Amino acid sequence: MSFQVIGTGSAAPACVKTNDDLSEFLETSDEWIRTRTGIRERRICTSETMSDLTEHAAKLALENAGIDAKELDLILCTTVRGDYMTPSQACVIQKRIGATCPAFDLNAACSGFLYALDVAESYFFCKKVKKVLVVSSEVMSKLVNWTDRSTCVLFGDGAGAAVLGEGDDMLSLRLTADGNWDALRIPQVNGNCPFGEEQGEPPYLSMNGQDVYKFAVTNMAADLTYVIEKAGLTTADVDYVLPHQANTRIIDAAAHRLSIPKEKYVISIDRYGNTSSASIPVMLDELNRGGRLKKGDILAMSAFGGGFTTGAGVLRWSK
Repeated sequence: MSFQVIGTGSAAPACVKTNDDLSEFLETSDEWIRTRTGIRERRICTSETMSDLTEHAAKLALENAGIDAKELDLILCTTVRGDYMTPSQACVIQKRIGATCPAFDLNAACSGFLYALDVAESYFFCKKVKKVLVVSSEVMSKLVNWTDRSTCVLFGDGAGAAVLGEGDDMLSLRLTADGNWDALRIPQVNGNCPFGEEQGEPPYLSMNGQDVYKFAVTNMAADLTYVIEKAGLTTADVDYVLPHQANTRIIDAAAHRLSIPKEKYVISIDRYGNTSSASIPVMLDELNRGGRLKKGDILAMSAFGGGFTTGAGVLRWSK
């Protein structure tokens, strides 16, 4: 037994910042950003908190699933940084939506949603749960250096959620990790201990774009090939590909290695930027609420992120 998706939800901040807005304080332009990344605009938290986004996405997913929060047996939240070091963001969600079940966070960077699905599948297999809420929420605007045009233009804020119920729709999953903190990392705040001798790095995201690009293209193509074959399917069976929204050049390069028509790839980076682990569940919710999914559709998902981590899976839609 794996599970089926019975409800989806998503949330984004009200504030929209275009590439032209960024060019007012950065040495950049709409053309420079758009042609290199595919991004036109992104959502930025101003008055909202991550907890606001996660609560909204979670409640929409529960409403879409037609269940009450007290029916949940587990809450998993994926994020690179919640509103607090402790309690976990999942515990904050639990309180806000009125749930009473266990809750914990999971950090696999941009691959987090796929990692959470894998954890959830294990709970279903062991018959420990009947209803699980997975929420992926990121506020990357608080983690980038807004004077570094090579990174700050790439990211946005958002949250996506899925309610899982008993079923057999997760046809295959693959997770990988390749410990690498040189190419992509966000240092922790070191505090003010008077006895510490180590000089900490600034707590902002740093990235080697070329290393990330090579890793992403190679692994996205390989992972999608693997999970489609493991599901007993061919690329012709795939109705939609939900790739992590990091850069359209990465998606194009990976798609070139696969025999899946480009029109089957779902793209949202132009409107949201890179929302880390939230990108795939946000796309899933948009497909669901847009009426684009029909029963039996096959969805192939692939993500990569800091760690380096990757996650990929094939999901049958039966809602």
